[in-house]
Amino acid sequence: MTIDQLRRAIKVDKFAPFTISLADGRRFFVPHPEFVWIPPEASRTFHVAGKGEDYSVVDLLLVTTIGFGNGAAPPRRRNRRRA
Repeated sequence: MTIDQLRRAIKVDKFAPFTISLADGRRFFVPHPEFVWIPPEASRTFHVAGKGEDYSVVDLLLVTTIGFGNGAAPPRRRNRRRA
């Protein structure tokens, strides 16, 4: 993946949420283009917003896939009922 491919994914006219999967098993759900920031001079790294003020700096060499469609939804939490 290149930084230009990522830019195209977040700047399309009709944005579609997607999930970025990394080689180490981490996954980042991107529900809106503003959750990803690519520095102007960037060639290998970008930032992904998390909950609250958290964010991660990601190296493009670690990105294995960008999943759109059914695979893009974040994992749901299961509500456990106590017996």
